Amino acid sequence: MANDTLFDKILRKEIPSEAVYEDEHVYAFADINPQAPVHVLVIPKARNESFADLKDADAAETGRFMQGVSRVAEHLGLEENGYRVVFNTGRDALQSVQYLHAHILGGRKLKWPPG
Repeated sequence: MANDTLFDKILRKEIPSEAVYEDEHVYAFADINPQAPVHVLVIPKARNESFADLKDADAAETGRFMQGVSRVAEHLGLEENGYRVVFNTGRDALQSVQYLHAHILGGRKLKWPPG
């Protein structure tokens, strides 16, 4: 596939990852360069390149992805103290993989502004 990304390969189990959650709509795994005690990436199984593509995406699939992100945070036990969800979109935001993904960060008090 011409636009094959690291995340496509992770979903196909061609590249190992530390899975933390999976259902029929999302796959979540530990970030290899964590920026907080808990740093997990959540990718939808229905592929889009970035958050910007969601304006034209199937609303039901988008909703299932967002619900999946929420379920992952719950699964990780982050709801009581809080967490941050980050979507990096485009070059200036340092999106490094052209596959929509959410970063869930938690496990400590986070700072603002982030960067």
